[in-house]
Amino acid sequence: MVGWIIPPPKMPKKTGDEFLREREEKVEWLIKRGFLKSGSIIKAMLKVPREDFIPVLYRDYAYLEVPFPLPGREATISCPHSYPLFYEALGLKEGERFLEVGAGSGYGAALAREIVGSSGKVVTIEIDEETYNFAKQNVRKMGYDDVLLVHNDGSLGHTPEAPYDKICITATCPEIPSPLIEQLKQQGRLISPVGPPESVQDLILVEKDMYGILTRKSIETVLYIPLKGKYGWFE
Repeated sequence: MVGWIIPPPKMPKKTGDEFLREREEKVEWLIKRGFLKSGSIIKAMLKVPREDFIPVLYRDYAYLEVPFPLPGREATISCPHSYPLFYEALGLKEGERFLEVGAGSGYGAALAREIVGSSGKVVTIEIDEETYNFAKQNVRKMGYDDVLLVHNDGSLGHTPEAPYDKICITATCPEIPSPLIEQLKQQGRLISPVGPPESVQDLILVEKDMYGILTRKSIETVLYIPLKGKYGWFE
């Protein structure tokens, strides 16, 4: 993973109390730096144990601001700050239909499920079978049985559950895939890194108004792995 120094793998030793303390400290850190603002997102990040979505040899590093490798080809779990960075910009809230492109470890879907609640819907798509199985194992283990996990090309979206209030793409795109724009509700929002995978990218927020007209703005520079699939950098 270019641009990041990954600590060496090791067998985990930390206790549940130690992880809880680190989780609370991370949330405070994110609030102080302006990444976390919304009560529902704060509550979700305090509740969901990130360590349970990390491969065992990196578990003790769960709250470091570092992405870690996951099972699958070029798969990672993003840094902790990435989730509120995306979800705050989207304005993700209770009752919404949310599509995540790139399931990763399942951590993002778990957070989203806590935010949208039982009246909302979370759909997460993963193109890599090994990564998909890892995410599904984690999500089910944690009891999020109503999260829909789909093994498919995420750049095509998932039309059976469309339209979506909010869409999040967790890998960098050459351009935002047109099927995802089509599956976005009027007055919905979509967020995605856009740019070549070998350099920093623009994090783009797209809003669709009540007439279907799109506006877009860059809100941050980021560094993400490439999107795979028909509308990605490679299939």
